Amino acid sequence: MDTAPLLRICDARVQRDGRTILHIDSLTLAEGERVAVLGPNGSGKSTLIKLLTRDVLPLAADPAPVLLRGTERWDLFEARKLFGVVSGDLQDDYDRPITVHDTVMSGYFSSIGLYRPAEITPDMRVRVDVLMDALGVTHLAETRMPTLSTGEARRALIARALVADPPMLVLDEPGNGLDPHVMYHFLRTVSQLADSGRGLLLVSHHIEDIVPQIDRVIMLKDGHVFADGPKAEMLTSERLSALFDIPAHVECRDDVYRLW
Repeated sequence: MDTAPLLRICDARVQRDGRTILHIDSLTLAEGERVAVLGPNGSGKSTLIKLLTRDVLPLAADPAPVLLRGTERWDLFEARKLFGVVSGDLQDDYDRPITVHDTVMSGYFSSIGLYRPAEITPDMRVRVDVLMDALGVTHLAETRMPTLSTGEARRALIARALVADPPMLVLDEPGNGLDPHVMYHFLRTVSQLADSGRGLLLVSHHIEDIVPQIDRVIMLKDGHVFADGPKAEMLTSERLSALFDIPAHVECRDDVYRLW
């Protein structure tokens, strides 16, 4: 029997100040799919993420423009549990005196910091410890977030995003602020997470962020889907030149892509 995809978008429009900033004609994400969303600044990438998490809503329409697992109406916090999001905005929100341990634990409550400690169960504590160990931040458990390096904070937020076991991890511009050494090890971590079978949605304007496990690339430009298909067909010099309006040359080595 056919099952509904994790996400289905059909004729979804998002407006700001009377102007359409994102219009998705048709887009589907399957359970466990590993996808990159690629596009220049201002193409609608961040708005698309907020559409997934219900932080922004499309214009009302019939039928509903956005379905999560085939369902039109979702509680905000339930919707967020489907997508474990790590973004620059989230990292900015944690620029406050909250420990790494409490940051990871707060993922259970979709909060910035812990405000419901009475609801923490022994199973939650065990899972937080396991994820902190897996992401290499156990030794930072009592360290406050503003004192971490960008890479350390990014790993702590990934652990936070995974505590509720979302079917899809969403990484928004994962390479921002990382030097080459940290970026190398961070992308190795992303590759390991992709190999675990969990869905991955990697959003970036750098093709260097696209790990080998990504199978599909969705290109956004001017608030629309510019192209969508298998990675090898999308990451060509011709398509990327058109996407970014530059004379681009693509090099691929060991399924890792670089743009010249």
